[in-house]
Amino acid sequence: MIITSADVARAMEDADLLYSAEDIAAMLDRMATEITEKLADKNPLVLCVMTGGVILTGHLLTRLAFPLEQDYLHATRYRGKTSGSKTIAWLHKPDTSLAGRNVLLLDDILDEGYTLREITRWCWEQGAASVHVAVLADKQHERRVEGVHRDFSALELPDRYVFGFGMDYKEYWRNANGIYAVKGL
Repeated sequence: MIITSADVARAMEDADLLYSAEDIAAMLDRMATEITEKLADKNPLVLCVMTGGVILTGHLLTRLAFPLEQDYLHATRYRGKTSGSKTIAWLHKPDTSLAGRNVLLLDDILDEGYTLREITRWCWEQGAASVHVAVLADKQHERRVEGVHRDFSALELPDRYVFGFGMDYKEYWRNANGIYAVKGL
């Protein structure tokens, strides 16, 4: 199915605003404080989980006033669809060695958790000293896979199809400055 610009515009017009930019900023301030308390003296390697984690990473890193290194990885199971397979595809692995490092993964959402579970497992396999997971949003439902966790999250979301602030609506609206829920989905 081809999505048109009119379809995308209509999705935004009809969507429910769940969190404004101001709400998110306040929650990111709180999350940055929690991360600072836990990792400021650990020389962390921060890994942005592309593509959804890029907006969170940009906003959060400016709030972390301690030395850190930053790299990225790209693993996906959605590939532009609204639901994903149970296996992930690696599009890019970090150039920085994880051996002996305290890793902080930054992603947009913890939903079912397949992708974050596999990324976390991979980080441990690379010899990370610790692996911490920070997500902008933690979706509340009973479908979470076993073995996935998050150490930090800014906000909780209802079990709806959401977009904005890194999360997409059919690959659009990651740039929306707020978090919205699609009506009817």
